[in-house]
Amino acid sequence: MYNDEPPADALESLSPRQLTILHCLYTRHHDGRVRQRHLECIVGSAEPWVIPYVVQLVGEYVVEILVVIRKALGDLDMPGTALRAAYGQFIVDNPSFFARTQRRVVSYWNCYYRFNYTSFPGYPGCTVLELLRVVASDRAGHPWPRLTPPAGRANLSGYC
Repeated sequence: MYNDEPPADALESLSPRQLTILHCLYTRHHDGRVRQRHLECIVGSAEPWVIPYVVQLVGEYVVEILVVIRKALGDLDMPGTALRAAYGQFIVDNPSFFARTQRRVVSYWNCYYRFNYTSFPGYPGCTVLELLRVVASDRAGHPWPRLTPPAGRANLSGYC
């Protein structure tokens, strides 16, 4: 998305649902700072139609966005919350989307961040994936497939 953000006064006339839709759409903006600003407005939502917009950002290259997601989804650690159930259900219902997200996280770490985070488990994207795998496992009733390097493996073969 390349549209400019709407002015603040235009947002005042929107209903809460319309505003949430706008924030979801702007998480697809070409500018990572714009994506992050709008993500911060929706990341705590348990609405099933919001979750794909958040999970999509997990598989992107902006590490600051990964940090925002991990911090905001801290409640996923707590069993029985609506947020945990919603994220778990989304992943169970969309296994190929989550598999692709896992592969993207590894790829971006390998291309851009492996020198800052020499161990994949220390990379913010890995911690978010671990959290999402736990909620998917909980929801599915069995361990969710891991498509990322095992703990301690820092050197991937191949090139970007």
